Amino acid sequence: MSDETGDKRIEAIKNWLQNDVSLSITQFQPASEDASFRRYFRVQHTAGQHIVMDAPPVSENLRPFIAIARLLRQAGIHSPEILAQQLTEGFLLLEDLGENTFLDLINEQSAENLYQSALDCLLKIQSRLPAAHVPLPVYDEALLTKELDIFYQWFIERHCGLSMPLALQQSLNKLLIDSALAQPVFFVHRDFHSRNLMIVEDNNPAVIDFQDAVKGPVTYDLVSLLRDCYIQWPEELVDDWLNQYYQRLLSAGLIDAAPWMTFKRWFDLMGMQRHLKAIGIFSRLNYRDNKPGYLADIPRTLEYIQQVCTSYPALREFNHYLNEQILPRYQQIQS
Repeated sequence: MSDETGDKRIEAIKNWLQNDVSLSITQFQPASEDASFRRYFRVQHTAGQHIVMDAPPVSENLRPFIAIARLLRQAGIHSPEILAQQLTEGFLLLEDLGENTFLDLINEQSAENLYQSALDCLLKIQSRLPAAHVPLPVYDEALLTKELDIFYQWFIERHCGLSMPLALQQSLNKLLIDSALAQPVFFVHRDFHSRNLMIVEDNNPAVIDFQDAVKGPVTYDLVSLLRDCYIQWPEELVDDWLNQYYQRLLSAGLIDAAPWMTFKRWFDLMGMQRHLKAIGIFSRLNYRDNKPGYLADIPRTLEYIQQVCTSYPALREFNHYLNEQILPRYQQIQS
């Protein structure tokens, strides 16, 4: 978005707030941006303080956000209340959840309590929003394949200048997609991680950035949370949190008695799919959207991929290509 267009949209937002929502604005300032075309502003007015989402209709559709926010709130999940909307222009007036994400405040001392609250929240979502009753797109083979293509196109080809053999792509896709589709199907947030969980006083955590939710694999949001692209924890701790949650799913009758090692394999291979996609998106944000800051998150995400590759013989061929082709070229680019 050009500066001129951005300024015009800010002017339009202020006009909407003052003329249609009847707010007497005392302060208006940027709150945050994200990896999409959405922007957020904090507006202070004589009656309080709120957040405005600016989602240009040419690139963003607000209807999924509105529908999923309603679903989450009905299930007792703290998602931002929508106070006013202007769908033609792409504006929402939202509850202000503050500025403290998990990522901002988490440390070794607070991690256990914060992650338990996040896992409690995830269990509420998975138990109170059964996939059969939520009108969401399905995380099917086509979508999983499309996401993996982002890795091949933007990281392998554009960033590293390589051409991964088609047969290797196809075998890797089949392994990861078959594993994903074998899992029980649940509501999937798709970005249930430390940047999208807000620390709030009432019904903590508050959940944001849920507009891309789908019906998909049970382990997807667990991977997003426990193998976060933005913060990393010791693998022993991750395994402990994962096993605790697995036991809770069994106790609640939410999954059949899948053996632990099956569940762990689902989790690991789901992580591979998600992290390959994430690396592709980080690269695309740099080249297409002029957002180079996300490149700094690639090394951590690559490390997760390396860990999983060494654990499963089925990944031996891709692991060889990773170590012989991808990593040397990536390290050469970094140096």
